[in-house]
Amino acid sequence: MKFVMNNPKRENVYNLLRGIGYHFLDKNEKTGELNFARPLRGFPRFHIYLKINDENLIFNLHLDQKKPIYRGTTAHSGEYDGATIEREAERIKEELK
Repeated sequence: MKFVMNNPKRENVYNLLRGIGYHFLDKNEKTGELNFARPLRGFPRFHIYLKINDENLIFNLHLDQKKPIYRGTTAHSGEYDGATIEREAERIKEELK
């Protein structure tokens, strides 16, 4: 699920997402997207690819149901919409108001 918000507190995004329970994993050097997960270990887990565009934060949120099966692949059982994803997106929006 994709959604866009202004950087509501004009904070460092690493601290902003840490404050709502997400942990930084890495940065995609090609796309510039930041990779965050909640919880840090274990599955299922919420996973955010975050892109910063001027004052906007562009969230790409999904739920990883399990760890990728094959080494070197990113394929996994992910959910990109549905009630669980919508509730988490609303929680994030409310926390970052």
